[in-house]
Amino acid sequence: MRQRILVARAVFPALIDRLASRFEVESNQADRIFSADELVEKMRDKDALLTTASERISAREMSASPQLKAICNIAVGYNNIDVDAATHAGIMVTNTPDVLNETTADFAWALLMATARRVTESERWLRAGNWQKWRYDAFLGADVHGSTLGIIGMGRIGQAIARRSLGFNMRVIYHNRSRLSAQREHEANQARYVDRDALLRTADHVVLALPYSTESHHTIGAAELAQMKPSATLVNIARGGIVDDVALIAALRDNRLAAAGLDVFENEPALHPDFLRLSNVVLTPHIASASEPTRRAMADCAADNLIAALTGVTPPNLLNPEVKRKK
Repeated sequence: MRQRILVARAVFPALIDRLASRFEVESNQADRIFSADELVEKMRDKDALLTTASERISAREMSASPQLKAICNIAVGYNNIDVDAATHAGIMVTNTPDVLNETTADFAWALLMATARRVTESERWLRAGNWQKWRYDAFLGADVHGSTLGIIGMGRIGQAIARRSLGFNMRVIYHNRSRLSAQREHEANQARYVDRDALLRTADHVVLALPYSTESHHTIGAAELAQMKPSATLVNIARGGIVDDVALIAALRDNRLAAAGLDVFENEPALHPDFLRLSNVVLTPHIASASEPTRRAMADCAADNLIAALTGVTPPNLLNPEVKRKK
């Protein structure tokens, strides 16, 4: 009998065909969001899962799936999975790092530019038929060239963002759990390590590229926003929950922060409705990695992990290698 897998969200049909050549596949090409109870039921007889950030996999779901061997996330982040519970249950967990670094860095710059130069705000105004004449003070934004870029989270994506700043003649400062090597700082446009408070006080544009965890929850809250320049911008392409959305809304509404560009939100897709009432925020629906080549590469990477896990090979992106050691 062939091993059974669940593909929890719609994916490229070619990927389903690839998996179906090896396994018995239950796929969700209708792209329904399963309730917690539905997910438990669908997982019950599965050997592996192909998941996205939409599926919350906790100890409860795992305990209902005694033959589950692997959970393979189509994402670099994995805060939707209780990795400790998976390790305890002997279940391998994987993600898809690296394949989305450059595309996500590109999008961080798209948000940064749109935010600093008020692109979406001015487009909405134009589409509403308000443009009657040129004005010297219409939609004055912030310069990007020659300014100071502050990056919180200097992993591979953060470094890719920093490298792009060279063409804008920017100064780069960063904060990270640990300092980069001198070589990596040099490659990241001579990035300079500073503490978080100094970064917030100094940067003209702050970009968040750190992973979500209980420690990084509300890394940017009311106190941190109060340290930033009123002329500064904030871009989040990391994860919802890293920013306190209520505090950010208040800062934007009161013009204590010039603007924000957000691809992720707390409780997404049910973002806070007050964001929609603000003109000084650029909003996108979690699409930083959404180029076709990158999304295909992410799906293929997740499939590679799953195939390895079910054929006795160590998955290339195993997050809890202690599972293999225990076995």
